Amino acid sequence: MPVLVTGGAGYIGSHMALALLARGEPVVILDNLSTGLRSLAPRSACFVEGDVGDADLVRRLVIEHRIHEVLHFAASTVVPESVAQPLAYYRNNTVASRMLLEVCAEAGVRRFVFSSTAAIYGEVSSRLVDEAASPAPINPYGRSKLVTEWMLQDVAVATPLRFAALRYFNVAGADPLGRSGQSTPRATHLIKRACQVALGRLPCLGVFGVDYPTSDGTAIRDYIHVSDLVGAHILALDHLRNGGAPLILNCGYGRGFSVRDVIAAVERVAGVKLPLREMPRRAGDSAEVVADSGRLRRELGWKPNYDDLDTIVRHALDWERTLDPETAAA
Repeated sequence: MPVLVTGGAGYIGSHMALALLARGEPVVILDNLSTGLRSLAPRSACFVEGDVGDADLVRRLVIEHRIHEVLHFAASTVVPESVAQPLAYYRNNTVASRMLLEVCAEAGVRRFVFSSTAAIYGEVSSRLVDEAASPAPINPYGRSKLVTEWMLQDVAVATPLRFAALRYFNVAGADPLGRSGQSTPRATHLIKRACQVALGRLPCLGVFGVDYPTSDGTAIRDYIHVSDLVGAHILALDHLRNGGAPLILNCGYGRGFSVRDVIAAVERVAGVKLPLREMPRRAGDSAEVVADSGRLRRELGWKPNYDDLDTIVRHALDWERTLDPETAAA
């Protein structure tokens, strides 16, 4: 039976759809195209334009396609935007997810993999953060995702639905085969923006915050290749299919790079010097967030294939070159 992938025309969701199809699994994609692109949804998937908060539409899809498994990627994801528009984030992320879960529970959906975030941790005191850390999100984006995790935990107690919530750190890179990548206009991802600058599609790269309590004053993040992240989803789905218990897992490499480290990597790979503009910190950003991904490795046997910053940058840069210069930086 098909797997329902919400947000399957977006950055991560499109990679997930490609991976499922490569395994011979039929896929139904639901995406409202607010940030996703129809061109990213694989042609062999069944594509439906619509919102996950539309209960009647979701109910029809679940019944018509006999959906028993959902991978939920549809969400708003820009931290500073969430600070400026908190109610929009609670509507798009929390309220819509609540509606989706209600329909899934009513229809007897058994397995649900949720795209969560390391933003639920907020400011952390240890170098590595594990799943036992108390959630303390410092922005509406993180809070909107944490509430959905809580809903999943409660639904799993009350119904047969079992879930895996994967807490992403910083997702980057692109499909090694060049089939998908970060294509959202005005994307705020550091590596994508740096690649746009390297190709002359943006005049300079903003460095938001140079006074953080880190080695070089810039924020440190754990960058995970999108294909390795998708691999974690496949393992989580198989775990649930085999009767495994609900899971909450960090998805990262356990190694952090500063903004200046990323800039140096892009300059190495692209062979150009990036013009920079130092700017104040952005609202809602933490100084350092790095994953302890030991549980993911132990419980699911996850082994990354692209754990190298230059490789991540190279794949992102290769994808950026395929985009229309007139619209890529719009």
